[in-house]
Amino acid sequence: MKLQLLSRAKSAARRLIPFVSVTVLVLTACWFTTDRAAALYILTDEDDATIVLEQGADVADFSSKMVYIGTNASGFELTLAAGRPVTVLYNGASISTTSRQETVSQLLDRVHTVPGPLDMVAVDLNDTGLTLSVASDLTYYERVTESDSFQTVYEDDPTMEAGTQKVVQTGADGVRSAVYEVTYSGGERVSRQLVSEEDSTAVDEIIRVGTAVAADIPVDSGDRVVDVTKNADGSGTLTFASGATRSFSTVKSMTATAYTKGHGGADSYTATGTTVRVGVVAVDKRVIPLGTKLYIVSSDGKVTYGMAVAEDTGVRGNIVDLYYDTYQQCIEFGRRGATVYVLN
Repeated sequence: MKLQLLSRAKSAARRLIPFVSVTVLVLTACWFTTDRAAALYILTDEDDATIVLEQGADVADFSSKMVYIGTNASGFELTLAAGRPVTVLYNGASISTTSRQETVSQLLDRVHTVPGPLDMVAVDLNDTGLTLSVASDLTYYERVTESDSFQTVYEDDPTMEAGTQKVVQTGADGVRSAVYEVTYSGGERVSRQLVSEEDSTAVDEIIRVGTAVAADIPVDSGDRVVDVTKNADGSGTLTFASGATRSFSTVKSMTATAYTKGHGGADSYTATGTTVRVGVVAVDKRVIPLGTKLYIVSSDGKVTYGMAVAEDTGVRGNIVDLYYDTYQQCIEFGRRGATVYVLN
């Protein structure tokens, strides 16, 4: 059972959830007078449910093994159960006593502890007893559940034209558990800082952003190369039937195989997190870096795979694994030599 009390003159009523079994009871000197209506009580039970006690509040049958709530002509009154060990910490001294059937203020009076005008009292309740810490400066940790807005995450997609975007996951706001460090001085709250966030239910919105320039994508996916011009350094230019051209930095002679999802351990996503599709190939990233754009034809010229992007892994050495939609297409392609143009 945790207990909190904030002076009405210093703080508005609010929910304060305890953290690491520490709850703060903030009092001004007037709390120790008979004017109980000048104090605002906030009690938090073991389920972190909060009850705010102020004049006119409706409190239905609340009681615990440690604290009981009563009222008098001026307002509410907190009474401690008898027979519980109590430690009072004040000005570097520690006083041990046992609670009687008495209010918190009566207990402090009994052990000759009178807080100064700017002092506050922190009350830490546990299953067996309580600790009262009297000081003018107190810091405690407050755990709250609060709304949490979703974040927007942008991911580059080399298969989409530059300037285009696609939402692949819609964001959703949620709630989170958050821990704040709260500091009081002289009865006033002077700071409240977020120290950690936990267990957010918010869902990030994911937007893919195209990074390919328009010239990188042939107008027609069936566009075929009709001419290859090579330079002395191994680079060159591919000319397509449509008239479009693409430059390449080098040409590789590789062994080509084929794969599809649901066979050989392949699933619906590549090693880079993209969705498998025709035009995705798996490579050894030591041979061809991931993200590299390629144009692939079989060495005998009978099969043109066409434009491709190295987005997957799972092969080793001088092998390029071509994604097809069906297992039958993979069987038909088999294993053959391939000419791989590494595009700029």
